[in-house]
Amino acid sequence: MIDASRTFFILLALTFLSAFAAAANAEDDVATQVDIPYEMFRLDNGLTVLVHSDHSTPTVFVGMWYGVGSKDEPEGKTGFAHLFEHLMFQGSENREGEYFSPFTDAGATGMNGTTNEDRTNYFATVPSGALDMALWMESDRMANLLGAVTQEVLDEQRGVVQNEKRQGETRPYAQVYDKMRAGLYPVDHPYRHSVIGSMDDLDAATLDDVHEWFNTYYGGSNVVLVLAGDVTVEDAKAKVEHYFGEAPAGEPLSYPKEWIPYLPENRIEVMYDRVGQTRIVRTWAMPGLNHKDTALGYLLTDSLATNKNSPLRKILVDDLQLATSVAASAYGRVMSGEFTLQIDLRPGVTPDQVLPIVDETIAAYLDEGPDPQLLENAKLGVNMYMLGSLERTSAIGRILAEGYLYSDDPLFINQELEWLNAATSEELRAVANRWLTRGYYQLTVLPFPEY
Repeated sequence: MIDASRTFFILLALTFLSAFAAAANAEDDVATQVDIPYEMFRLDNGLTVLVHSDHSTPTVFVGMWYGVGSKDEPEGKTGFAHLFEHLMFQGSENREGEYFSPFTDAGATGMNGTTNEDRTNYFATVPSGALDMALWMESDRMANLLGAVTQEVLDEQRGVVQNEKRQGETRPYAQVYDKMRAGLYPVDHPYRHSVIGSMDDLDAATLDDVHEWFNTYYGGSNVVLVLAGDVTVEDAKAKVEHYFGEAPAGEPLSYPKEWIPYLPENRIEVMYDRVGQTRIVRTWAMPGLNHKDTALGYLLTDSLATNKNSPLRKILVDDLQLATSVAASAYGRVMSGEFTLQIDLRPGVTPDQVLPIVDETIAAYLDEGPDPQLLENAKLGVNMYMLGSLERTSAIGRILAEGYLYSDDPLFINQELEWLNAATSEELRAVANRWLTRGYYQLTVLPFPEY
């Protein structure tokens, strides 16, 4: 499964900023720090383990975060990280059949795996009594997968991925993201190609590629195991050492440095598609997910375009009724990020009617900054969402795993919350001026004309 989200850094941020923000005093006592007790230990093979104990329900979230994604694919082998994720759900040298079966029999929930540009993860929430089974299954495929990956299995899963790609490409606006990447990122940037890859590269994947990928990226030194729920640290240490102690270490890896693409001037494209209405998508490059400006970009989206009272949405959707929807997103990855504005026009409305208003509204924001009340409501939405998310051990596990994997701090979320809650209108105005005045990529998708 391809994942374009990023727990708190991406998916949660975009969700909670659009969550309901009831009228409230900015001085109200809302949670501005996340208190997640955890312990961390590391095996001799480099496997890092994060444990959060919560005995309120007899379940444990078990998650494996491997530090490999589509950014690590060499030229000519795009889509391989996602293809390998599919291979991991088949049998191993010790067990035949699909990976899901024992988990289903044990009553597990939330079983899945996802791949994005920076990581591949596998996770499930299991009854406490099934923890040994889950750890054995994860350690078994880490140490004993390749003997079960035959040419037949590779061909089968390659076909599954290619069918997924075909289905995705038939959806309305399906080409937008591919064109955006090609328009924003230089040819040799790791984020330029899609996670699912090209058909030709998928066809060219060989068993030797599988072995090389596995031996390079799927050792203990490149994975974070998180256990969140009904487990003690003592039991976790004993069980993890027992099941993973003999797993291969793999090659120690490090993340590439920040690489923010730069467009010296705006790049404008127009395309036709089988869609019902015109869509305008404009994207600016931003820093990576560890940068303060990208964290504040989540407030920028809400106060500029996403909130029902934000200037772009209010003027285009409510006042002038030129658009049916206006949205924005701030997306941070390890090496860089993106700020994207998306506008769906009403039938009969042309881009020439809308774009001057967009430019004028953004210019006013750059000059004046956000409305202070919109900013406070956005902050309140952040804190309200975090209070709710901490009730789920799966969300806690994701926060810890990605905080460590991307930021070397399982509770990096607290740094983000500190930045977000302390943000002022002037600071948001400065962030907008740093990034929304740079060259952008813009794609207008028009419906095919009727003949």
